[in-house]
Amino acid sequence: MPLQPSRGLCEIRFVSALARFGTLIICSCWSPPLAAATVTEHIASIRATASVAAESEGRSPNFNDNLQSELKFNQETAKNDDRLPRNLYNVPKLDTYSKDQNPDIPEFDRATESETTLAQLPNRRENRPEIPVPSRIGPRTAPLPEPALPEPLPPPEQLLQPAAPAPTQPEELLNIPGTIEVDRFEVIGSTVFSKAELDTVLKDFVDRPLTFAELLQARSAVSQLYISKGYITSGALIPPQTLAGGVVRILVVEGKLESINVVGTRRLNSHYVRSRLALATGGPLNEQRLWSALQLLQLSGLLEKISAELQAGSRPGFNLLLVRVKEAKTFQAGLFTDNSRSPSVGSWRRGVEVSEANLLGLGDSASLTYTNSQGSNGVDFTYTLPVNSHNGTVSFGLNRTRSNIIEPPFDALDIEASGRTYELTYRQPVVQTPRTEIALGIGAVRRESDTSLLGEDFPLSPGSDSRGKTRVSALRVFQDFTQRAEKQVLAARSQFSLGVGAFGATVSNKEPDSQFLAWRGQLQYVRLLAQQTLLVLRSDVQLAGGELLPIEQFGLGGLETVRGYRQDALLADSGLFATAELRYPIWRTGDKKGLLQVTPFVDFGNVWNSGGSAALEANTLLSAGLGLKWQYGENARVRLGWGIPLIDIKSSDRTLQERGLYFSVEFKPF
Repeated sequence: MPLQPSRGLCEIRFVSALARFGTLIICSCWSPPLAAATVTEHIASIRATASVAAESEGRSPNFNDNLQSELKFNQETAKNDDRLPRNLYNVPKLDTYSKDQNPDIPEFDRATESETTLAQLPNRRENRPEIPVPSRIGPRTAPLPEPALPEPLPPPEQLLQPAAPAPTQPEELLNIPGTIEVDRFEVIGSTVFSKAELDTVLKDFVDRPLTFAELLQARSAVSQLYISKGYITSGALIPPQTLAGGVVRILVVEGKLESINVVGTRRLNSHYVRSRLALATGGPLNEQRLWSALQLLQLSGLLEKISAELQAGSRPGFNLLLVRVKEAKTFQAGLFTDNSRSPSVGSWRRGVEVSEANLLGLGDSASLTYTNSQGSNGVDFTYTLPVNSHNGTVSFGLNRTRSNIIEPPFDALDIEASGRTYELTYRQPVVQTPRTEIALGIGAVRRESDTSLLGEDFPLSPGSDSRGKTRVSALRVFQDFTQRAEKQVLAARSQFSLGVGAFGATVSNKEPDSQFLAWRGQLQYVRLLAQQTLLVLRSDVQLAGGELLPIEQFGLGGLETVRGYRQDALLADSGLFATAELRYPIWRTGDKKGLLQVTPFVDFGNVWNSGGSAALEANTLLSAGLGLKWQYGENARVRLGWGIPLIDIKSSDRTLQERGLYFSVEFKPF
């Protein structure tokens, strides 16, 4: 069990907290003196609120919190004083009121307090129905980006100009009269096809006399085999030879590239284009592989247009590839706002994002995002560098946030939290075509958080040490899959997370800590039902092998999960989420750039804790609702939604988010 603060320190901090909070209670309630149990319950509520604030600040765009803005000052609440978090177990008795006012309240006397007394108190992770206290520090696992339907790919003739002609038969062999007995053919120079494949093509030309015209037909059959498989610069010919013994030699000239010349680049290093095309053109030149490589470059986002032309090389069997490109606009800057934050730190979020997809001319990308709410500030930075021509990348991410509770009446307690996340990831596609991608990746992540109360470091969340610090070191192994078709896109991710106790990570024998194992699976499916009519399905699941720190738990509720409920209304070790949304067009502007869609949706989620944790009072959320989605080109997007909760849970309705109303606005002028 982590060391707890000394009794003297607890007394100083909580007497100070009580003095500040008592003033607020007197001013707001004007009620008769409260029982000692009621005061104790309020202090527990303050502590719970601080926990939420401390653990909601470091995530963008989704933040965790589930505080009630109202306290129930009545005798029924006073009887629940035994629901104090474990962090308060060692708090000495408070003599603010006489315990005679309520004989049901046990006195926590230092002389009689024992481990037996403490053992009778509930676990700190017990669900508290009066004020549910989910806790999270740091950014949550980001949902998969919604896959867009694929743009129509350019036709092959637009990407690849007609090839140089394949080698032809010397003229002196074309008009030789007579016949020759052929027992078999000997094909020389073929590295693409096996002897059995070549024999199958030539089986109609053996064991019988052949005219020279038929001999040339046999040669053409070999050439056609190459062309049919996309080897458009390869061909066969019959070299000069003595036609005797029933054996005829056919020479195959497999076309290869002599060089790749790239013109039209400005900031992008031409090696980026050349190296990726070289992978597709090594060995005998294949039209399908070259076409696929050109399409992947077109889809990379770095090039607005690309085309290639095959030209004759300096010697037979070799070609030059001339590639013309036009670079795309890679810089973007935009503003956004929504109400996806936790109400405890201000649900209204606004921010600015700047990104460059070709920062140093290497195809490397960088993005910087600043977000702000009434009680929080956050900065996200990501840099991604291609490390090989197979589109393998190394990414570094940094997230820093600082928050404080602004939700009354807890804003008087000066509850603050700061969070930092550092992540290093390597991702490597192993299958990559214009329609399909399978990628593997591994990453290391470090998460740190600190919480304070009244300006003093203080533990406010499960698993934090006596100074309110939580440290997580974890390894993540993930697999990505994307399948695109003309009218649908399927995207999936599987991720295994292994928490380790290295680099000063939080380790405890009784509390959840940095040593954990969890699996996360995400799935998205988009289907084009009719023109501008989309069906969007999305699901998310997490399975944990034990108790998790709040920073790693699965949350439900909010704009990105179950709409109609407060952000992260439920939080647990494991859970699942599913949503279905229809996007139906109802109006379009005359220039075809603006589109308004109505979006009915249904959301569902369920969470549960691991065996060592107490059962949750509520574990299922279900909602249905209606929204509007407006998009004008790539520059502006607006989303409005109203989610109706179909399963009631205890929550206030102080903010639009808690009333089920959501909005999101994005504007990118550049």
